Amino acid sequence: MRHHLAASLETCAWGYFDAALPPVLEIESGETVTIETVSGGEAHLPPPDAGFHVPGEIHDIHARAERMLPGHILTGPVAISGARPGMVLQVDILDVALRQDWGWNIIRPLSGALPEDFDTGRTTIIPLDTDAMTARLSWGLTLPLAPFFGVMGVAPPPGWGRISTTQPRAHGGNLDNKMLGPGATLYLPIFAEGALFSAGDGHAAQGDGEVCVTAIETALTGTFRLTALSDVTLPAPRAETPDQLITMGLHESLDRCAERAVRDMIAWITERRGLSPADAYMLCSLAADLRITQCVNGNKGVHMVLDKTLLEQ
Repeated sequence: MRHHLAASLETCAWGYFDAALPPVLEIESGETVTIETVSGGEAHLPPPDAGFHVPGEIHDIHARAERMLPGHILTGPVAISGARPGMVLQVDILDVALRQDWGWNIIRPLSGALPEDFDTGRTTIIPLDTDAMTARLSWGLTLPLAPFFGVMGVAPPPGWGRISTTQPRAHGGNLDNKMLGPGATLYLPIFAEGALFSAGDGHAAQGDGEVCVTAIETALTGTFRLTALSDVTLPAPRAETPDQLITMGLHESLDRCAERAVRDMIAWITERRGLSPADAYMLCSLAADLRITQCVNGNKGVHMVLDKTLLEQ
């Protein structure tokens, strides 16, 4: 069965994850849901006379939504019947599509990879060509688009209470990993009954690092197949594409992020191929790539990428 979840005041939470937040939709494990999202506050909207399409519901959300913590507008949560703490949620990302013909980017003083280099903040509205799938930057560059959701996550452990969407953690959240587009699969440890999946923070394009604080932020529609796995346990998010395995380390320190991503890739290689940890460690050194996912969200991210064909020989 396929479900559709529109973005609205009733289906969006602004700035937080919380295991106590009631689900706005419940589906069976293995079913598909299409989720509409919106992005940003009033300061990020284009001028009314600029000629861009602005999803109508965002004005209602801006006017009436309770903004509990600094962070993103998320659509959800979606409960998955039978999902229990200790299980894993498999999120198959089937499709990601633009909902509007513009996006926004900000530079904010005392933030980003260079917090002391830019003393003046800036918000830039960027036109998007939804047919050609390109962005037109102010100096004339035509930039290809590759939309993905910056935030995909389940509810955190109930004992954490209400937490900001800004920092990625074990439950997922603001991963900002541009490899998690259509065709990728994300695996999230489950901490609450029903898993309680939410998505938001749509990105039209982003480089690894997301160095000036944001990507091209925009409204997206995503189609996901959500499956609760009872025979798998994970301490942190993992992902894969048809061709690659992806582990993700999340911590305030990039050094600790790298350690966690490597350690989890060693574990995954030993699970899939039966190599010793020492041989798996050597393979990571010879053939896997460490990449800085983002360095701007408090908790930073590093992901390690390994070609699956290397485990078939």
